Amino acid sequence: MGEIYSPGKLMLTSEYFAVDGALVLAVSTKLGQEFFFEEKADGKSLIFWEAYHQNKLWLKAVIDYKSWQMVETNIQSSGDFILKTLKNVQSLSEIKFKNTDSYFLKTNLQFPADYGLGSSSTLMNNLAEWSQINPFLLNTLSLGGSGYDIAVAHAKSAVLFQNKPEIHFEKVNFNPKFKNELIFIHLNQKQDSREGINHYKTKKKSESMIDDFSNLTRKILICNELENFSELMVLHEQRISDFVEIPTVKSLYFNDCPVFVKSLGAWGGDFVMSAKFDGYKDYFWGKGFTTVFDWEDLISC
Repeated sequence: MGEIYSPGKLMLTSEYFAVDGALVLAVSTKLGQEFFFEEKADGKSLIFWEAYHQNKLWLKAVIDYKSWQMVETNIQSSGDFILKTLKNVQSLSEIKFKNTDSYFLKTNLQFPADYGLGSSSTLMNNLAEWSQINPFLLNTLSLGGSGYDIAVAHAKSAVLFQNKPEIHFEKVNFNPKFKNELIFIHLNQKQDSREGINHYKTKKKSESMIDDFSNLTRKILICNELENFSELMVLHEQRISDFVEIPTVKSLYFNDCPVFVKSLGAWGGDFVMSAKFDGYKDYFWGKGFTTVFDWEDLISC
């Protein structure tokens, strides 16, 4: 049985403005998604799909890929999404689902699904690597979004990403000397990024605003001091807040926090980034946020 792996991601800069071409800095995580595959020449043209969350079976589906009919599944909506995605794989690939072999496909998500680290993007990239197709095209057909998360999964490292005038990304070594002072806190809920993007799209924006976030990203990438980094985080957060007219996460949950708190990705859920201070674990735990990671425990850059 073959195996492919893609890491998860965290978006550090540009958030919603990424869909309009702002430069994004995103990092890869130590946890990701595994994909196992095997083919058998049995003439049945079936796909046997199993999806595990942290090694516990979550979804099963059997699909006839000649007729693209669901033979059986334990979760209809999720099974339907997998059927749609695999049908897109067939349309893009020159090598998969072209004969009468049966495919035994298994995924294992290494992190809780509500972490927002890229359960979908890691799946898209794994399927694309397996079928030798463009992961960005598969993602566009199946999900949509800016594509930064696909870039991280594909590069398996931190990246600078832009999707306009066309998709472009490059691996970067984002390894700030103050990284061990940074922490990541989970907000105990999963945010629907598509909902946030739809809200953002109702707002009128300008090229200068997009350029401002690209420039912030460049400054953050080369930042050498935690104090300067913190100032840039506060500035970035406030500019997003002013534009989308959503309160900052610090004003909502951590108003008395002595250091910066920055949203990562769509606002309202998933992870935020902050910095260590005396009693920081007791502070966040006291507010009900008990999932707190050090940089070295979460980030793989």
